[in-house]
Amino acid sequence: MNTIFDKDACKEILDRIEQLSIDTKANWGKMNVTQMLVHCQKPIKLAFGEESVNPPGFFMRLMIRFLKPTLYNDKPWKQGLPTAKEFIVEADNDFKDAKESLKQLVLRMHKNVDYFKPSKDHPIFGKMEYWMWGQSAYKHLDHHLRQFGV
Repeated sequence: MNTIFDKDACKEILDRIEQLSIDTKANWGKMNVTQMLVHCQKPIKLAFGEESVNPPGFFMRLMIRFLKPTLYNDKPWKQGLPTAKEFIVEADNDFKDAKESLKQLVLRMHKNVDYFKPSKDHPIFGKMEYWMWGQSAYKHLDHHLRQFGV
């Protein structure tokens, strides 16, 4: 499984982001390309404690135990998965700014692997080892870049 902490995987993600243009259309989903770029920033900011989400209710916490491994396994995510309401982007943003901000956040996460060692709690998924953070970041970015055909 690829991880954002790996030099080659990080470069691959950055190269794919660079291929996006303001006119890139989604293969599925409701977001436009700029909204997707802003959406993809939110989990990385969450990882650094700069974004927050409401804790899940009791029923959702039970379900999360079964969902957590899908964050960092090799199986690609399906289309149309639900997202935390805090990560839904509806506002219009500047494409160039959103693209550059995401690239900088990806680089920041890549360079700060020690921030995630030995483990760091995720506000929804609980304790996550550093490799889980790296793989889940890669997997989330890959999912949305595939959504936009890059």
